Amino acid sequence: MAFLELKNVSRSYGETPVLKNIDLSVEEGEFLVLLGFSGTGKTTLINLMAGLEKPTSGTVTFKGKPVTQPGPERGVIFQNYSLMPWLTVNGNVGLAVDTIFPGLPRAERAAKVAHYVGMVGLSHAAGRRPAELSGGMRQRVNVARALAMDPEMLLLDEPLSALDALTRGNLAEEIERIWEADRKTCVLITNDVDEAILLADRIIPLNPDGTLGDEIRVTIPRPRDRTAMNNDQTFKRLRAQVTSYLMDVGIEAKVEGTRLLPDVTPIHGVPAAVATAAQSALDERYVEFSQVHKVYPTPKGPLTVVEDFDLKLRKGEFISLIGHSGCGKSTALTMVAGLNEISKGAIKLDGREVRGADPERAVVFQSPSLFPWLTARENVAIGVDKVYPRASRAERQDVVEYYLERVGLADAMNKPAADLSNGMKQRVGIARAFALSPKLLLLDEPFGMLDSLTRWELQEVLMEVWSRTKVTAICVTHDVDEAILLADRVVMMTNGPRATIGRITDVNLPRPRTRKALLEHPDYYAYRQDVLDFLEEYEHGNPAPASGEPPKPDARSPKARRAVAAE
Repeated sequence: MAFLELKNVSRSYGETPVLKNIDLSVEEGEFLVLLGFSGTGKTTLINLMAGLEKPTSGTVTFKGKPVTQPGPERGVIFQNYSLMPWLTVNGNVGLAVDTIFPGLPRAERAAKVAHYVGMVGLSHAAGRRPAELSGGMRQRVNVARALAMDPEMLLLDEPLSALDALTRGNLAEEIERIWEADRKTCVLITNDVDEAILLADRIIPLNPDGTLGDEIRVTIPRPRDRTAMNNDQTFKRLRAQVTSYLMDVGIEAKVEGTRLLPDVTPIHGVPAAVATAAQSALDERYVEFSQVHKVYPTPKGPLTVVEDFDLKLRKGEFISLIGHSGCGKSTALTMVAGLNEISKGAIKLDGREVRGADPERAVVFQSPSLFPWLTARENVAIGVDKVYPRASRAERQDVVEYYLERVGLADAMNKPAADLSNGMKQRVGIARAFALSPKLLLLDEPFGMLDSLTRWELQEVLMEVWSRTKVTAICVTHDVDEAILLADRVVMMTNGPRATIGRITDVNLPRPRTRKALLEHPDYYAYRQDVLDFLEEYEHGNPAPASGEPPKPDARSPKARRAVAAE
């Protein structure tokens, strides 16, 4: 008999179907991962298992009995933390223990609390309140609270999606360790392929039409190390298989191209995007960071956030800037954008020193900051009207519509920004930046707030539009795959404070690039390992070189560097 079973389950909201004809059996002790993206009914499915919602048709049973309401035998961990802000870590976990074990003596209840707080590595923070904890620590409290109820089954609804990449990876490994120790039945909803493979016995994709895809068995031995898996052939095969499936069912061709870009020149002198730019003596150092420092005053004295940032970009080059949270990636980007004053050193673009903001340096932020009462067309037109003052009204409209078509918004140009999804808003932000025909495109984690499938889709949109313009670009990201997919070079930063460039890797992979093609390229995982090794080296702090000098960039390829290391 299945531990948890859904038979022919459908769920609709009014006339809108969300889940259709779901048949699913979860075996006792297994770790099942349901891999889905926005709008596929992931949370609805977890709510049905938890008894928080009832199916429109079909049945949900737990150990043969109908699920009609929530119960302590099915612990739920949600994406948000829902902690009591006035209680400490121990107090929040104690609430669960007191509810489930009211008859236990106080000392035994306290011991249970201490056990579960220790299990998630928070004994040192037991007396802190949620406001004093990081996002990752709050989610650990959430995990401890669910475990303290001693459920027979854990239901995890994207519990890690709000966390940064490093915290997310560490907590995923923590969840696997806890599962190995206790072997509770687990169902995890996620949109992260690597997380799914790290944790699952079985992966079942959720299709956009509300049905289940074919299950995929994960046979990689446990425990699974996320860095070591990068060299595992089974991991590579599964990763390509799952990624290809999700892209095939989830990404449709949305990029149209019926309009020609008019041959107009913006005020900062860059030719139209379709024109061939003249070669310049500055092409090899088109963008130049020279010993750039950023120092902030603090009550304890000056704090150097970035120091000796020294980098040259070729004209038309795409750079990815990656490092752990707080390493100064965005600080470097805002300095070249002219939005953050340089404390020492200089930044030059096309031979001229950067001073203040200018449309020749277009920025796409994590949140696109649109005017919600204006349409997509009007949001893009604001910048275009200022940048192309000598163009006719019709030519300016052609520029706006060309780029909105390129990012797949031909049918949504006249929708107010307030009515657009997050992914569509970010498309407007990308179109707006390219429409300025900038000398330099700056992207500050532009897809960080989006689910994986939308992120993949917009990465492809970005690459497609960039391949036409070849604008010089810098993209700040925390995503290793995104960094490699987009870049000609990946620039890795050491931890802050006093962050600097620790390593530079040339990415010699063919363009135009697609995620599917790169996953099958023989050198792709070597580049990925190179970045992962660097990030792992700096995972627990900023290792100081023996000489006391900051680490210097190593521009050799991964293969060459590994060959030297092996000698």
